[in-house]
Amino acid sequence: MVLRCAGRSAKQMEDAAPILDVRSVVEAISTDEDNAPVYQVESLCMRCHENGTTRFLLTFIPHFRKILLSAFECPHCNERNNEVQFAGEIQPRGSRYRVEFPSGDQKMLNRQVVKSETATIKIPQLDFEIPPEAQRGSLSTVEGILLRACEELQVLQYERKKVDHQTAEAIDQFILTLKACATGKSSFTFILDDPAGNSFIENPFAPSLDPSLIIEFYERTHEQDASLGYAFDPTQSSEASVEPHGSVGALAGRRAIAQGNSPEFAEALFHYTAPEEVMTFPSTCGACAVSCETRMFLTKIPYFQEVIVMASTCDACGYRNSELKPGGAIPAKGKKISVLVKDTNDLCRDVIKSDTASVIIPEIDLELTSGMLGGIVTTVEGLITKISEALERVHGFTFGDSLEDGRKNKWLDFRARLSKLLNLEEPWTLIMDDALANSFIAPSCDDIKDDHQLTIEEYERSWEQNEELGLNDMDTSAADAAYNSVDRA
Repeated sequence: MVLRCAGRSAKQMEDAAPILDVRSVVEAISTDEDNAPVYQVESLCMRCHENGTTRFLLTFIPHFRKILLSAFECPHCNERNNEVQFAGEIQPRGSRYRVEFPSGDQKMLNRQVVKSETATIKIPQLDFEIPPEAQRGSLSTVEGILLRACEELQVLQYERKKVDHQTAEAIDQFILTLKACATGKSSFTFILDDPAGNSFIENPFAPSLDPSLIIEFYERTHEQDASLGYAFDPTQSSEASVEPHGSVGALAGRRAIAQGNSPEFAEALFHYTAPEEVMTFPSTCGACAVSCETRMFLTKIPYFQEVIVMASTCDACGYRNSELKPGGAIPAKGKKISVLVKDTNDLCRDVIKSDTASVIIPEIDLELTSGMLGGIVTTVEGLITKISEALERVHGFTFGDSLEDGRKNKWLDFRARLSKLLNLEEPWTLIMDDALANSFIAPSCDDIKDDHQLTIEEYERSWEQNEELGLNDMDTSAADAAYNSVDRA
């Protein structure tokens, strides 16, 4: 594998690298210099136990992350290795990349992969897993990762056959199966799961949608936070999990029910469900895992529905996050909202995009699946800006000296077309398709019926959409019976 970074060759790195001690290297790479030089330090070779040289280069992959490249070389035994470590911050959420590789298409295996030191690789069909410590931070391709796994499994096979011949033969058969996947002869699923959110799989069709690639972002568990070095109080965590959200109102309601005090019960329910009253409950910061507070209130948006606004602020690290959740019952139908954008007034329309809504702009052949941007409250202009930033962040290898000119020009052309939308050189259409009907585009006039540029269409959800949303398995018969019994009483 050849690493090309910041236009520097291996010879340039070698000539430019002053020999320093470890402390000087740590202090040097901790600075915020954009053009950091290459540093080298003497280090022990684990093969021959002589002194070799490790070179460090702090660099930045555009639209992705700041990384630290380290390359070791021993002049005595010619041992060489390299490693990628992330010098930037741990992301607020973990990431999971899932790619389906069909058989007979070896070109798909050339996708570039950034695997951090906290990422796990899985192939479910083979019940195969590469833990974080097996292949530490690396910059490679899918094919390269699988072939490296084959090489590491092959190590010690000669000695293993002497001790346990049956196990050695089973490993040989597994290596052949894994090589069949690495050469494109067998279909398989490649999963890259990183709790730190610093791993990445290339989308060769960027900025268009990749039909084989699924990207998910998730909240880390306390165990994953602990593995990343975050400290948290297990006692406080267990108490917080038992304590219900909206704790004060819930406790007052439970006490009133236990005492049988109907007036007090009614007053407690009325007080803590009053519209637009801010409630506060304990939570955990998604960036540093320190305890913080989340504020929440329920409000009604005209021409839309009740929504729950949640905002968190961490005093320890300064992290802020706001989120919008739908309130009330699940709508019986999905909703597709279309708006024709003609002037600056249309760019200023308020937009609520839920995490189940997809975004489509036919004029530039753009389609974002649900979950891409999460739930946000913004304007039409802000939505386009966030789309541009998200595409550049997710498709990390947008630029750089290792990118083909054809694909680089394709992305530059798409980004220019995305900018033209905000310049209003010609009218364009914004479409939001939300299977749960929890998205909204504000009308430009007081009466939504007079806004002829805004179209709202309701539709019946398909069985597949209900299955993806978990509605097919939802059973509310017990709750319905309870409510009916209360009504009859």
